[in-house]
Amino acid sequence: MNKEYLVKKWLSNDLSDTETKAFNALEDADFYKEIIEEAQRFNGNINAKVESFNTLDEKLVSKNNTSINWIKVISSLAAILVVGFALFTLINKDQISSFKTALAQNETITLPDNSVVNLNELSELKYDSSNWDENRSLQLKGEAFFDVEKGKQFDVNTDFGKVSVLGTEFNVLSRDSIFKVSCYEGLVQVIYNDEKIKLPAGTEFILSTGKGLKSSIAVAEPYWLKNMSVFENASFKIVIDELKKQYNIKVQYPSDLNIKFTGAFEHDNLENALKSITNPFNLTYKIQSTNEVIIKDGQN
Repeated sequence: MNKEYLVKKWLSNDLSDTETKAFNALEDADFYKEIIEEAQRFNGNINAKVESFNTLDEKLVSKNNTSINWIKVISSLAAILVVGFALFTLINKDQISSFKTALAQNETITLPDNSVVNLNELSELKYDSSNWDENRSLQLKGEAFFDVEKGKQFDVNTDFGKVSVLGTEFNVLSRDSIFKVSCYEGLVQVIYNDEKIKLPAGTEFILSTGKGLKSSIAVAEPYWLKNMSVFENASFKIVIDELKKQYNIKVQYPSDLNIKFTGAFEHDNLENALKSITNPFNLTYKIQSTNEVIIKDGQN
């Protein structure tokens, strides 16, 4: 059989049994296989080295087999090398896991070490799982509660700073201009602007408008895990904005209301939520069929 024909069929892995025997009988069969083995050395071993095309070309020329169209052969080998490199890159690139929550959506994520993350609404979490046991590090935008298994250092990176622990329960909020870290178990270290703050269980750190404040907390876990929004001396506008976000509704209310709200409303019952924020101020409400709520001053 024609040698060039056999080489072409061999490169495309399309040899019949008879053609395979004829190819293996070629004087240069072992040489061709050696070249392909070079391409298959993309196995993730950093010491593997694929010979350059110049070196391969010198080998080809040294064989002095003028009966074969080497340009076509080298083109085929180049294609094999490209595919091999692409597969190597695909297999060995970082394995990034990404999670993103929508409005009024929470998600529970189990990390490779069985640490658990509760991701609050409108939040995003990313981490590289390819080397997680050696590098427990992730990126957070928004808010999440972490229950971390004991092990090597666990880092939560945010736009404002980094939170580092070994194994504990803590909550991180990094949204808009607010950065808040609350420690519920163990010990948390917060790093921002090259400053390190230690937070034992029952304390939290809040960075707002450039000012940091460390204080005590009395709750066992974040209220949002219990589907509650909690406020302390908050303007009515802030309360309404949170209500609109949690229930995905429109709200009309008197713009001149100058009141402060301390309390909470639940996330899974709009009627109860509206009663919680209106009754203390003698306000009335009406739920429209158009997914809109109208709040009025009860004295008018």
